[in-house]
Amino acid sequence: MDKETLRAYNSAAAEFSKEWGDQPAPDDLYDLLVQYFKPGLTADIGCGSGRDAAWLAARGYTVHGYDASEGLLGEARSSYPHLLWDVATLPALENIPQNTVENVLCETVIMHLAPDTITQAVQRLRDILFPGGTLYLSWRVTENNSQRDKHGRLYAAFDKDLVLKALNEHDSVLLDREETSASSGKKIHRLIVRKAE
Repeated sequence: MDKETLRAYNSAAAEFSKEWGDQPAPDDLYDLLVQYFKPGLTADIGCGSGRDAAWLAARGYTVHGYDASEGLLGEARSSYPHLLWDVATLPALENIPQNTVENVLCETVIMHLAPDTITQAVQRLRDILFPGGTLYLSWRVTENNSQRDKHGRLYAAFDKDLVLKALNEHDSVLLDREETSASSGKKIHRLIVRKAE
């Protein structure tokens, strides 16, 4: 993850967690997870405050939340102490073995990576899935040039082909669309992929 972005999340973790908690529930996201995720172990990569992992756990999924930010993980552990939380950093995700989870949720995270690492990050997200597993991936769309917000967080501008070229030719793209998030009100791109058997 971009170092300045990580510093921003660590230094203001409580503030970001409150901001996300005050947003409307992302019911559009949750509808997609219900539709496409299979029962089984689910990794929430870039879990932030833990809101989405907790929602999945309340619906019967076994969830393991991962984030690069120790500060955000502290917020998640405080709010949801019954769930598993660990450090893992894109693009490498070093401490997550291949072929170990049924579902991967990575909601608006990869735009915090340098564009030249996005393909590797998506390959690793795919790698940790069981054959036949499901990847939900979204990112905030930034037009033209990469930008930083007032906190210093990176919002990388990149073409979706960087994401698509990370997939195996036998993977199935189940959903591929750009829309406005019901929760944040920002323009995002959503991709749902079923890993080849």
